[in-house]
Amino acid sequence: MYQLAIFDLDGTLINSIQDLADAINVSLEQMHYPTHPLDAFYHFVGNGVPKLCQRALPENVPSEQVEELLRRFSAYYNTHCLDKTRPYPGILEMLETLRQQGVKLAVASNKSESFVQSIVQHLFPKEPFALVIGASDSHPKKPAPDMVYYIMETCGISSAQTVYIGDSDVDILTARNAGVHSIGCAWGFRGTVELQQAGADWLVQNPEELVKYLCPRCCV
Repeated sequence: MYQLAIFDLDGTLINSIQDLADAINVSLEQMHYPTHPLDAFYHFVGNGVPKLCQRALPENVPSEQVEELLRRFSAYYNTHCLDKTRPYPGILEMLETLRQQGVKLAVASNKSESFVQSIVQHLFPKEPFALVIGASDSHPKKPAPDMVYYIMETCGISSAQTVYIGDSDVDILTARNAGVHSIGCAWGFRGTVELQQAGADWLVQNPEELVKYLCPRCCV
């Protein structure tokens, strides 16, 4: 049984795609650029907000336009990041079961630190995450392993007793770079094929199945 479970946030614990898409599309409209259908955002996200803004804009736009979209996005998303964002079905129950089984829980996300903290506090007020980390100057973005290293060191838990859980190839590569096992969540933004191609150690179809992998004894 693992002692530490580190989770990605968007596409893993929460379905935030509509709020992200709305914030980008509203900002694009303000800048007189074309908007995108919801499906496009499943492949825009995953590498942090600056990369999201870059992908949403036409190719070869000046860097100043990326920065302006980032500014507008951040202002809008700061107010609307919880309009439609919710935990996936079964997530709250899964986290509670893991907590009862003595597994330490943490979050490591490429979403900006301020957004990560705000969303986790609002949607998971009762979950005692050991650490919640988002993108900042202190930790390079995933797939760099620094966030995972920091969480393991702070919690005093070895890589052999740690698992990283996410929904994209970035998450699987992060786990590999950190020397920990990985679990791919098929319910997330990217789906089974990407997770398989990335080399996830295990794939799960729902949170209940994830509990069985992490705490087999509690499911007997």
